[in-house]
Amino acid sequence: MRIGIDLLWVRPGKCGGTESFIRNLLEGFLEYDKENEYILLTAKNNARSFRKYTKKPMMKLKICNVTSSNRMNRVLWENIHLDGIAASCGVDVLFIPMYNKPLKHGSGIPYVNVIHDIQVMHYPENFSLVRRTFQRYAYWNTCRTTDRLITISDFCKNDLIRHFPFVKNKIEMIYIPIITKESQLNFHVIEEKYPIQKGRYYYCVSSMTPHKNLSTILKIMTREKEMKLVISGVGGREEQVKKIIRELQIDERIVLTGYVSDEERDCLYENCSLFLFPSVFEGFGMPPIEAMRKGKQVVMTRKTCLEEVTQKRAVYVENPYSVEEWRKKIAFARTLPEEKTLFREYDMPAIIERYINVLAAAAGCTPASGKESGADYKRRDCFGIHTGR
Repeated sequence: MRIGIDLLWVRPGKCGGTESFIRNLLEGFLEYDKENEYILLTAKNNARSFRKYTKKPMMKLKICNVTSSNRMNRVLWENIHLDGIAASCGVDVLFIPMYNKPLKHGSGIPYVNVIHDIQVMHYPENFSLVRRTFQRYAYWNTCRTTDRLITISDFCKNDLIRHFPFVKNKIEMIYIPIITKESQLNFHVIEEKYPIQKGRYYYCVSSMTPHKNLSTILKIMTREKEMKLVISGVGGREEQVKKIIRELQIDERIVLTGYVSDEERDCLYENCSLFLFPSVFEGFGMPPIEAMRKGKQVVMTRKTCLEEVTQKRAVYVENPYSVEEWRKKIAFARTLPEEKTLFREYDMPAIIERYINVLAAAAGCTPASGKESGADYKRRDCFGIHTGR
């Protein structure tokens, strides 16, 4: 089976959890799928970041004549050209790990999409009129026309069915695969880069969008004299967050790292006192699980999927906006010992097998052998595909 994967939307270092998700999945396909071929459809400006996945001949790049940086142009290009490009590459199924499926679909290639959440249906005020109109239409169109739909939590699955009941018979929930590695970075490197000390800071991985509820944990820091709060993340309303920090006069206690590498993030996980996650809306929520796998106590909300994916093993606040409750739960969490939580449900092999089964079912293939499309089909490469070797 030849699987096309749409990566045109990836803006390296700027897509947060969705980028982590697809890169984890690519690592899993490389390691655990010995049967199928993958064509990675990349943009001109992000192709370099995906070349490392072509270390095995099973994955190849198809660099498309579009950039990921201009979203409007990219979406327009996808609607006009993506289906035809996929057909020219001879793919059996096109996997789009996002909510937006092209309108033009004349090739007959089956599509599989992933919808991570439908936040716009719950917090429309966080989006411009143009964006919320587009996203609502995109969700509806994708749910209506894609051949298979994957969601990343039971909460998200039920939420989609509630808003788009017609999707019920083609939707499947598969949790996000999570890769946990020990950081090889010495904490002295972190200390030289940021004004923090080992064990003397709380850590949070989050974008700066309103539903992440960062303002609440920033208020906590007005009484913290010996601890700092480190926030890693990109996207959203950074200037608004900085304004709150200035108004609360806690500049010296807050460290905004922006985008960090996986190695640096892992080192920050490993050396923090607690991990805080104040978000009130998530489709999955990888950071609390990553922190708990590192043995850290996590203080977080119960909202949406968060109690589901952390399996009731964190310290939860009942009122996400109560500063006093956050302070009490943080004080309690600091009395608890560190203990690693394995979360085997998010291990790679079983998740990759489920993805391959869904893709094969959409393509009408058997997962083990794929679909024969002529004697030389499996040896054929479309013009312009790069092996990276």
